[in-house]
Amino acid sequence: MNIHEYQGKEILSSFGVRIQRGIVAHNAKEAVDAAKELTALTGTGWHVIKAQVHAGGRGKGGGVKIAKNLKEVEDITGQIIGMDLVTPQTSAEGKRVHKVLIAEDVYYPGANEPEEYYMSVLLNRSTGRNMIMYSTEGGMDIETVAEETPELIFTEEIDPSVGLMPFQARRIAFNLGLSGTAFKEMTKFVMALYTAFDKSDSSLFEINPVLKTSDDKIMAVDAKVTIDDNALFRHKDYAEMRDIREENPVEVEAKRVGLNYVDLDGNVGCMVNGAGLAMATMDLIKQAGGEPANFLDVGGTADAKRVEEALRLILKDDKVKAILINIFGGIVRCDRVAQGIVDACKNMGDAVKVPIIVRLQGTNADIAKEIIDNSGFNFFSATEFQEAADKVQEALK
Repeated sequence: MNIHEYQGKEILSSFGVRIQRGIVAHNAKEAVDAAKELTALTGTGWHVIKAQVHAGGRGKGGGVKIAKNLKEVEDITGQIIGMDLVTPQTSAEGKRVHKVLIAEDVYYPGANEPEEYYMSVLLNRSTGRNMIMYSTEGGMDIETVAEETPELIFTEEIDPSVGLMPFQARRIAFNLGLSGTAFKEMTKFVMALYTAFDKSDSSLFEINPVLKTSDDKIMAVDAKVTIDDNALFRHKDYAEMRDIREENPVEVEAKRVGLNYVDLDGNVGCMVNGAGLAMATMDLIKQAGGEPANFLDVGGTADAKRVEEALRLILKDDKVKAILINIFGGIVRCDRVAQGIVDACKNMGDAVKVPIIVRLQGTNADIAKEIIDNSGFNFFSATEFQEAADKVQEALK
């Protein structure tokens, strides 16, 4: 589950991580009131107006701007709220902005020049351990840094039996070139950041930039946070942070009816039972010259109602030119699945306008094939995996 920057900062702050303070506003009047409150709280003279959407690169799309007075706070907020913000991480249509974060200006003058760093905490899947990835090149796209100057990216792996050790936090501060007060501040920041990641059951904490202010404070200026959905039962307060307006509406609907669905960019819809078979089916589609339009696992139950719900979800995508149903009948019998597919298509009538390739293998697969072949619908039945691939290719032509 992705959350907004201001929500991620709330989690960070609750674990003792210093953050750039801010107040959320839903319109220009709230923004002005927030700016006044923030000035009284922090003494900030300028304010940063940040669009709150689930996408990085907001500044490049005009979603992050500086306001030097209250009139500019009002004007800029009015421009940003309601805009369709297009960034390198959104579609061409962009994302509608419904609220902004009015944040304090932390780039104030002082004894030293402010410096920006990159830092994230995530799982290293190759080792099965959490790791901290960090770089002196804060504020930049980390992908660009990794490609052009990989020597500037450091990683620190954490032994799960002992957690992050103080010497590791000190090594991170040393590799970032810090000393004195800033060194001590960074060490505390890293320890608190990892605690926040661990205790919140997150799968990603990305802070870009981490800022060393002109008076050597270390703080999170941004926060991209992803919470592990499977752990939300332990965090009811985090579950309430979900903003479904920021999520794919088809994926939201799928979750509501209990289907595992991920939207993709291809032209062949997939309906499969079991995640492993679903991944293999997507590979099969690519080998056949198509592109999977979705990942859809209907689970162990594939009755008429569930099949119909799945088909309706797939057909919401106008790019879908064919559908491959690939079901292994272990717990559920193939003939029941076949009858469910036929009944679902009868209920949907003219809504099904693309060819459907059906491969049912397992218990009563021969009976299922007869049901599909005699249904009278635009079905292509298949028994073998490769046969299904060939018929996907045929259907696309």
